Amino acid sequence: MHDLVVRNGTIAGAGQADIAISDGRFAAVAPQLPAGREEIDAAGLTIFPGLIDVHLHFNQPGREEWEGAATGSRALAAGGGTLYFDMPLNSAPCTTTVAAFEQKRAALAACSLTDFGLWGGIVPGNRDQLEPLAESGVVGFKAFLCASGLPEFPRADDLTLFEGMQAAARHRLPVAVHAESEEITAGLAARIRAAGRTGIRAYLESRPVVAEVEAIGRAALLAREAGARLHVVHISSGRGVAAALEARARGTGITIETCPHYLFFTEEDLERIGAFAKCSPPLRPVADRDDLWRRVLAREVDVVASDHSPSSPDLKQDSDFFRVWGGIAGAQSTLAVLLEAGHHQRGLPLADIVRLTAAMPAERFRIARKGRIAPGFDADLALVDLDDPFTLSARDLHQRHPITPYLGCRFRGRVRRTLLRGRTIFHEGRIAADPTGRWIRPEEHTCNT
Repeated sequence: MHDLVVRNGTIAGAGQADIAISDGRFAAVAPQLPAGREEIDAAGLTIFPGLIDVHLHFNQPGREEWEGAATGSRALAAGGGTLYFDMPLNSAPCTTTVAAFEQKRAALAACSLTDFGLWGGIVPGNRDQLEPLAESGVVGFKAFLCASGLPEFPRADDLTLFEGMQAAARHRLPVAVHAESEEITAGLAARIRAAGRTGIRAYLESRPVVAEVEAIGRAALLAREAGARLHVVHISSGRGVAAALEARARGTGITIETCPHYLFFTEEDLERIGAFAKCSPPLRPVADRDDLWRRVLAREVDVVASDHSPSSPDLKQDSDFFRVWGGIAGAQSTLAVLLEAGHHQRGLPLADIVRLTAAMPAERFRIARKGRIAPGFDADLALVDLDDPFTLSARDLHQRHPITPYLGCRFRGRVRRTLLRGRTIFHEGRIAADPTGRWIRPEEHTCNT
């Protein structure tokens, strides 16, 4: 007898079936399975693999007043997520050394509700740490092509980036890049501010799409020469996707990531909402947003990740918009956006949502036993009522601060329950378990499927 059977649900993109779970893993997926020791009736619900958020910032250790893994992972679970990869910056120290890696791993293991992996960082001067970080189990390396906003995580010059890519290639690890040209963005910002313009429209003008397109092309060239796997994070425009596809056609091994906020909001929303919707690259005009959606619907985008980058409320208040902290908090809303703006409004197939949020993240980052509902894989699930409408309110949020541009937005598709390795961690609006998240490192798939 299996430990648990999830019965009568519809697996996203695959049809109705029962799901048997034993020892924290899927044991069988088929209609009318025998009874289990426990059962969940999922009638009327659609079942997704637990979301894998490959790009977020929980800021721990060192800046827990901004978020922390305890609250951040609760928000992720409330949105159907079961695994996240924490970026190397915004924590203090940044994860650019093995010592910092071990400190962060211990801190997150003590309080994370969901499973987690860790990115390492590529910065000038840490080349000798890259091999040890790879051997320690990072999921990949992150580099900025423009200023990161934190002096302790400086941007990677071309030589630093190229040599970092060579080190990553030796371990078959991807290099994630924040692709914006420093020369374009810094130069425009200096000129605009010198003219006395510091508002929202001035900030938007300082970070044009061409800065993204140029940086993608440069990073792709270096990755191709280094034999590295490139992962371009938070592409904000259809033109950015086109640049990445052009690089792929020339032989660069590249994956393309975008974020829910680029699919949901536009620069007009930034002017309406203000600081809570500031990010970099910034939100784009309607035409760019719609072009990005066309790329998603054409299956040209590989991954959707939240880039959850919260801060304390005081950092979102400044008369100079250039000085406002640039980060959107949204780890809880990824699936809601893809269901509302994607599935309901644009006909995005549920199977594509699975690919963007679970299957491709697991495949690209070599996360064995995650991302699929199949025998042998970890029993990570999100049970969703696809048609249940709701308006996101502050009381729904499980993150540390109720600061998000999604407040007041209407969605269809509510997460009813989230399971991690067969154990319910979120149920009907409430956290249902103590933190038992495990650290996950890259390894090859070993399941027979």
